[in-house]
Amino acid sequence: MLEILVYGAEVRCASCINAPSSTETASWLQAALSRVYDQHAFRVRYVDIFNPQTEQEKEFSKRVVDEDLWYPVVVIKDKVITEGNPDLKVIYKQLDELGIRKIE
Repeated sequence: MLEILVYGAEVRCASCINAPSSTETASWLQAALSRVYDQHAFRVRYVDIFNPQTEQEKEFSKRVVDEDLWYPVVVIKDKVITEGNPDLKVIYKQLDELGIRKIE
């Protein structure tokens, strides 16, 4: 199963007025992708950059903070796919390239 990680924080950034939170974005992304792709082929998981659980999450969370990336940051297979407001077209393209099956 492909894991799509959404790195972010509970608190919205000051310049993100009217934007959904990172947790809301993760839920929205799961629902949006499930309308197009087989929901058993992937899962979207939120990672709090200020409370990462694994070493890999700690390393990437540090990168988000150190490089001042715009969160939420969508990551697939250790590759940043989008920053800030997620671009579904870019995510769809990545899932297509990875061979994730679309709903018929």
